[in-house]
Amino acid sequence: MILNLKKIFLNENEHLEAKTEFDMSDISAGGMTFIPEPVSAEIKVGNHAGLVSLKADVCFRYHFLCDRCCEHFSRDFAYGFSHILVTDPPEDGDDDYIEAPDYMLDTDALLRDDILLELPSKFLCKDSCKGLCPKCGKNLNEGKCNCPEREPDPRLAALSRLLEE
Repeated sequence: MILNLKKIFLNENEHLEAKTEFDMSDISAGGMTFIPEPVSAEIKVGNHAGLVSLKADVCFRYHFLCDRCCEHFSRDFAYGFSHILVTDPPEDGDDDYIEAPDYMLDTDALLRDDILLELPSKFLCKDSCKGLCPKCGKNLNEGKCNCPEREPDPRLAALSRLLEE
């Protein structure tokens, strides 16, 4: 959604509220689309004492493979973002501001970037996920495998023979 914020930038105590949905289904890897359903967002923009700020609450369902057990899962995420908007970037090169040239702002692109930066780097089906057995590949959340608990290090085999004598 492209917001025209001219009225807000030019008038103190002016506010704007909007609800929107946008698509992020083009984000995929390995043939899996992570956010197939639309992302919903509630946006509030206001001018308080000449400072224009944007607050957005987004929610979406994220589909993923667990990084430990490789099972398919989905989870609902909800994030809140806030930004200070300017029409001209500050001369000091400060990145804390979002530029709205000609008083226009593409909220879909802004929130899309916010979501991608906020997502965790590791996805687990649950905090207590046990993962896969490194020997046979069995999902240890479904039960133990028949692999030996501990195999001796072959480099220490000579020492174990000394202990047996």
